[in-house]
Amino acid sequence: MKQHATDSVREQAAEWFARVQDAPRDAGLQAQLDAWLAVDPLHREEYQQLARLWQATDFIPRQRLEALCQPEPVRQLPRRRLLHQALAASVAVVALGLGWGGWKYQQLNHQDTLQTAFGERRQVALPDGSHLDLNGATELQVDFSPGRRHIVLRAGEAMFSVAHDSSRPFVVDTAQGRVTVTGTRFDVRQDPAATRVAVEQGSVRVQGMGTALAQLGAGQGSHIDEQGNVAAPYTVNAAALTAWRQGKLVFDNATLAEVVAEVSRYRTQPLRVAPGKVAQLRVSSTFSTDDTDALLRALPSILPVAIKAHEDGSREIIAK
Repeated sequence: MKQHATDSVREQAAEWFARVQDAPRDAGLQAQLDAWLAVDPLHREEYQQLARLWQATDFIPRQRLEALCQPEPVRQLPRRRLLHQALAASVAVVALGLGWGGWKYQQLNHQDTLQTAFGERRQVALPDGSHLDLNGATELQVDFSPGRRHIVLRAGEAMFSVAHDSSRPFVVDTAQGRVTVTGTRFDVRQDPAATRVAVEQGSVRVQGMGTALAQLGAGQGSHIDEQGNVAAPYTVNAAALTAWRQGKLVFDNATLAEVVAEVSRYRTQPLRVAPGKVAQLRVSSTFSTDDTDALLRALPSILPVAIKAHEDGSREIIAK
């Protein structure tokens, strides 16, 4: 009975894995998957196993993998059946041809440098089953070893969906401090003078340059300032803060100064706001990261402001 239950969960995990491969940017699908993973630790274990095996296909020559996945001559197999065959074939080739030890080494030891261009968003699967969502103009270094999973975020912003592994903490270092977890979903943003952290699921430990720590749970955030001081946990809207994954900017009673600072991250030409009362005006709305000019067109109709264009191509929001 137990084996039958395990086989059933394995089939479900394979189905979920295939669906995510077909639609990697579907936020609704990701939310459904997260709910399924949270039901039983076995769900997450089987899903992570598939992710690790899929990574192992990097060892297999493309021609060999395609040959292993050839459909039967009488009928055409659906894409998901081919995916399942590829997973099974990867296990066989890695175990018999390359040896399980070689695959395990690759899973535990992994180095890479990941970068995105201005305005680019990218999803990356790591060998341990973790997933990264990278915002535009982001650069980070990945360094996995048997004892630790280490990320150095040099610039930009990333959402981390970390596969649980109590034996190997997942550590994100920035210029101001460190974030440590074993398994959770959280966002880290490296600004020039601060590191900002928001937790969507699970918990993380935030540490600055000194001994001060902040333990964050779901729906909480903190930041580390330029001197390495850690702010006490505070409530955040994690969904709004990470809406950039769907190409959206969500503002809830934000000051115009805060809006300009955020929107400027998605514009090639500078955007400024006049100091004083104009900068403190409040905005609640949603805009596209791919069309920030739409925000500039809308502002004069919702606030007493005007948009001034300068010769250098920059824009300035001023009092009307």
